[in-house]
Amino acid sequence: MTFKTRPLPAAVASAVLALSGAAAQADINAAKRWIDKEFQPSVLGKAEQQKEMQWFIDAAKPFKGMEINVLSETIPTHEYEAKVLTKAFQEITGIKVNHQLLGEGEVVQAVQTQMQTNRNLYDAYINDSDLIGTHSRLQSAVNLSDWMAGEGKAVTNPMLDVNDFIGRSFTTGPDGKLWQLPDQQFANLYWFRYDWFQRPDLKQKFKEKYGYDLGVPINWSAYEDIAEFFSVQVKEIDGKRIYGHMDYGKRAPDLGWRMTDAWLSMAGASSKGLPNGRPIDEWGIRMEPGTCNPSGASVARGGETNGPASVYAIAKWDEWLRKYAPPGAADYDFYQSLPALAQGNVAQQIFWYTAFTASMVAPKKDGNNTVNDAGKPLWRMAPSPKGPYWQDGMKLGYQDAGSWTLFKSTPLERRKAAWLYAQFVVSKTVDAKKSHVGLTFVRDSTVRHKSFSDRAPNLGGLVEFYRSPDRVMWTPTGVNVPDYPKLAQLWWQNIGDVNSGAFTPQQAMDRLADEMDQVMARMQSADEKAKTYGGCGPRMNAKKDPKEWLGRADGPKAKLANEKPKGQTMDYDELVKRWTSAQK
Repeated sequence: MTFKTRPLPAAVASAVLALSGAAAQADINAAKRWIDKEFQPSVLGKAEQQKEMQWFIDAAKPFKGMEINVLSETIPTHEYEAKVLTKAFQEITGIKVNHQLLGEGEVVQAVQTQMQTNRNLYDAYINDSDLIGTHSRLQSAVNLSDWMAGEGKAVTNPMLDVNDFIGRSFTTGPDGKLWQLPDQQFANLYWFRYDWFQRPDLKQKFKEKYGYDLGVPINWSAYEDIAEFFSVQVKEIDGKRIYGHMDYGKRAPDLGWRMTDAWLSMAGASSKGLPNGRPIDEWGIRMEPGTCNPSGASVARGGETNGPASVYAIAKWDEWLRKYAPPGAADYDFYQSLPALAQGNVAQQIFWYTAFTASMVAPKKDGNNTVNDAGKPLWRMAPSPKGPYWQDGMKLGYQDAGSWTLFKSTPLERRKAAWLYAQFVVSKTVDAKKSHVGLTFVRDSTVRHKSFSDRAPNLGGLVEFYRSPDRVMWTPTGVNVPDYPKLAQLWWQNIGDVNSGAFTPQQAMDRLADEMDQVMARMQSADEKAKTYGGCGPRMNAKKDPKEWLGRADGPKAKLANEKPKGQTMDYDELVKRWTSAQK
């Protein structure tokens, strides 16, 4: 997911000023200086940090003086890497890194261009693990499992500890091999104004109106009731007009990400299974267990993109946006929606990216109206509510896992140097400090570090969530999607027509499913003729009457007679207790 450029955090700027003036020298003295002044806290003791940095110094000797280019999207984590960690890496190893920051769409375009042309545009990329299905099929990316055991063995950090990465299942292909290495990770969770939800007068009024307690919504029915309550019943708090919901609807690429980032799975449009449903994933794409060949998106081919659960999800997105969001939200794009919560006039958001945590704990003086005078958050994050089609055993939401990807088109020596940098910025020496800057955890050891126990009360539930076993229910796009760049663009174009009123949700999803099937049929033809997708391209099911698929145990869900069961909520403090007691 893409985020607009932010000013460089103060911690990052001070590190640059403090350390960039030192004479560049690739030796352990440079490493010690960075360890002492910047790479604290760390899950490693200083002696272990020095040991890890000594390995980087030795491994980098053949590449000293080389200049490499890498690309990532623009979020605070990558800003820290580009502005601070590149300087550290150069001083410690002698390798200069140009770490370029662009929007997600531009990153995906560059990745696609390099795959299509085999030209080396960049020596490594941090791109979404959503591309795992693409990378594992197109044979243009480097299989990291084989790389680390083969050509890249001499430049693979013996202290890397792949099993410590919490998102490694997201970057594992249908072949069981690791294709990408996580660099940053964040989830879409429920966000709400804890201070408002705790007010006795509002709790009483809600109970009288809806017959159950105001609290964290467990299902979409409760979310809808709470949205109506604050937008229609309460209307004002402390003299300010307030709203019960926030989202965006402009017909633009970021609208597509909103939907493919598990909006449908939250409603219940997929099969059971983690990290992604089998046989049907959250895009509605069908792929039989034990195969690597997608077989269709439409209900007529056994998929669920235009099934009742998917249509319900789109209908609710459109309805809530119009009824309960601030004026103009339906015309916002992703970037225009960013400041909305910080204004302090929204009670809840069903789908909020935890990458915003760093911004949402900014002080009042910076225009953040969701913290108190002491800087403590007035908000909390919690699990996303479940739609009526959701069943136990399904994924519940989305996690972005921005991950390092190497391509075969990159010359071997440049690829090795880039791999050293990729490992450096996720190393145990560096990761805890980087995580304090960006709050995008990738290592289990980092999220369990004492420094995050100390900081947890100021982060609104982020640490508790990432320490809980619940975190596995939030996952990125999986391997059912055979070519992310080709298919992702179809979503916003079709769903945008719902917001404009040109199509009903059913019409839009019918068209989307048909277009996805057409694209996958062309992929099948290319794969059968030239093994373009390594034999793992689509193999489309023949069309059948949708009635033959709807309601089957392994098929798309049949329409429910009641899509709004009674609302259910839970007390947030009890939720946190459950998370804490369940921690490993």
